[in-house]
Amino acid sequence: MQAEYVMKVQVIRSKRQPPRFYVNIPLPLAAALDLEAGEAVQWQLLERTDLRLRRLAAKNPARRVKK
Repeated sequence: MQAEYVMKVQVIRSKRQPPRFYVNIPLPLAAALDLEAGEAVQWQLLERTDLRLRRLAAKNPARRVKK
């Protein structure tokens, strides 16, 4: 399975604070990854052109409910 989404990096500039950069994750991608609000993730720089978003806490696989 391969999915590609184009995103723009956003920056917030506040007085007396360094700029902060943000990347939003599109909803279809977040749903495919089963991301939840507030979940801890970590960026890993693989190369100057490649980043990996890594989940810090392992998620339990979804269990099917038998009927």
